[in-house]
Amino acid sequence: MNLAVNPPVLPMLAKRVSELPPGEEWIFEPKWDGFRTLIFRDGDEVFIQSRDEKPLNRYFPELIDPLKVQLPARCVLDGEIVIATSEGLEFDTLQMRLHPAASRVNRLAEATPASIVFFDLLCEGDKSLCDIPFAKRRARLEALLKNAKPPLHLTPATEDRTTAADWFRRFEGAGLDGVVAKPKDGTYEPNKRVMLKVKHERDCDCVVAGFRWHKRGEKTRVGSLLLGLYDDSGNLEHVGVCASFTDAKRLELVKFLAPYRENALDGHPWRGWAEAEPDREAEPHRRPGAQSRWSAGKDLSWDPLRPELVVEVAYDHMQGNRFRHTAQFRRWRVDKRPLDCTFDQLEVVPPQELAAIFTTGR
Repeated sequence: MNLAVNPPVLPMLAKRVSELPPGEEWIFEPKWDGFRTLIFRDGDEVFIQSRDEKPLNRYFPELIDPLKVQLPARCVLDGEIVIATSEGLEFDTLQMRLHPAASRVNRLAEATPASIVFFDLLCEGDKSLCDIPFAKRRARLEALLKNAKPPLHLTPATEDRTTAADWFRRFEGAGLDGVVAKPKDGTYEPNKRVMLKVKHERDCDCVVAGFRWHKRGEKTRVGSLLLGLYDDSGNLEHVGVCASFTDAKRLELVKFLAPYRENALDGHPWRGWAEAEPDREAEPHRRPGAQSRWSAGKDLSWDPLRPELVVEVAYDHMQGNRFRHTAQFRRWRVDKRPLDCTFDQLEVVPPQELAAIFTTGR
């Protein structure tokens, strides 16, 4: 490619804040929950790049022709690949696309086609737009996509804080991840957290049934806690992990958890998973140490704990029966029984119709 902005380019990022920022210098957008992507087009050549600079063309073949038909001959756009249904965005379905078999990818592309929601313009023609204010880039993007048809979409945007707050509340059930605030006069700064994001956060009490060692420290620091919730049948389901501890807290947790490591496998609800061979086929329920094609060979080994500890964690939202992102430690709940940690405590957000901001038809 021979563009004013050539791949690879790391996308601009956002830092998390607790509420929408005040003032009139912001443009607000819904925060989409999909695969961040940069689209590069130079004539007949189209390159779909992931957030970490990997090529995505082979996983989303149904997007290539619409990109060639609807985008200018030379351009670079920033956006999000999503799969939308009448029930909202489906991240699990999106993840299934990252499959090594082209035949399976093609079947999924036909059955559950993806779309792209665009929210920034880095290059148009022979000119880079990265150094001009976002308000002007947004105006150019609107002009470029004024006649866009599915599967290409332009994200909604507003300067009205009240409207942004309404989006934050109303569209969560559709799978949107929160609201992003972008400075009107901000330039495009790759790999820098210059935008702001406000995400949903809730509390949940979970059973701590295991832990992983930190990747550094030769088993002297705890990396994360493995969390579980009891389902209606009394099974302790693995729902995610709690992490982001300070180094001092990681050291402290080693001593704190030591008594609960004693005889931990005796009657442990995940004993079969702990003793499973690495190449054993997946159990009916999600195993805490199971590899997948998205774990990229990471060390997912874990040490069991007697399921007697209860921890309060903060989470943003669920993906199926698991936390979508890593949960955050809040406090130990010595006043609560492990058996009281059930899925019933989770807040269920009813799905909202996406039609107001997103057309799902092709």
